[in-house]
Amino acid sequence: MPVRAIITEGTRADCSQSPYLIEGISPKYLLADRAYDTDKIIKDTAEKGIIPFIPSKKNRKIKRDFDKNLYKFRHLVENMFLKIKQWRGIYTRYAKNSASFLA
Repeated sequence: MPVRAIITEGTRADCSQSPYLIEGISPKYLLADRAYDTDKIIKDTAEKGIIPFIPSKKNRKIKRDFDKNLYKFRHLVENMFLKIKQWRGIYTRYAKNSASFLA
């Protein structure tokens, strides 16, 4: 189940919202896809005592190791998005503003 959702403009990168998504919660691990492989996210999570399991981007010169078995649980997040996208209004975002979209 999602813990938090943030609605942004369609042009804003998802990874820019990561500090707000983990604010106020203390997970043990951060499971994210390659899009979240930024030095800032890795540094911020390490400072909070969160262990990041994020595969390295293909263009990263020094690749980080990550637990592939634990990373497999990320499919649960993808399954949640697939469920949400079954509702056409959410998938295409017909709502005119963020408040009605989140409702």
